[in-house]
Amino acid sequence: MNDTITTPVRLEVLGIGMGRTGTASLKVALEQLGYGPCHHMLELFSRPGDAVRWQARARGEAVSWDELLGGFRSTVDWPSAYFWRDLVRDFPAAKVILTVREPEAWYDSISNTIFKALDQPLPQQDDAARGQRVMAKDIIVERDFSDRPHDKAHVLARYAAHNAEVQRTVPAERLLTYDVGEGWGPLCRFLGQAVPDAPFPTANRRDDFHHGPGRQRD
Repeated sequence: MNDTITTPVRLEVLGIGMGRTGTASLKVALEQLGYGPCHHMLELFSRPGDAVRWQARARGEAVSWDELLGGFRSTVDWPSAYFWRDLVRDFPAAKVILTVREPEAWYDSISNTIFKALDQPLPQQDDAARGQRVMAKDIIVERDFSDRPHDKAHVLARYAAHNAEVQRTVPAERLLTYDVGEGWGPLCRFLGQAVPDAPFPTANRRDDFHHGPGRQRD
């Protein structure tokens, strides 16, 4: 696990909402506000060795944040969101954003994107995509949703429990519960930044999800 070049980690913003809650839009927004680079699941396509390291950390092995998130100033989405408790503890000065979405719409989205993709056979000719898929199934499906992705009641209960635990655990002055549909206002007020003279980004819509690692819309 120590064969990677590490850069000291300097996280300032932790996005700990589950995937399909506007995490890719938040990634673009944070980078526009100066908190880039921002780590998102898509980073693993250009950092294929990281998938193995994320799984190792999930197993309790000693994989440092410098190895996984060195050089990044913010995080959103899985796999980092799975480790939200550790991140909130280890980076006490970082501000925390819980992205949320109406539960039924969220379930419809994750069922038709992430869960659907992880049901497919593993790609044989693309090592980066295969490693990312194996890691995602381990951390998202098996760990976060107890290997019950098609049990709607269970998935929705886990989503609600995650959000409730974050809101109960993270001090209110450090936490923004945020729907990206609210646009720049709440985000910029929370971060103490001026509102950009540009529309709030929209990324990774469902129709674009299955277009492969080069997609920009999430």
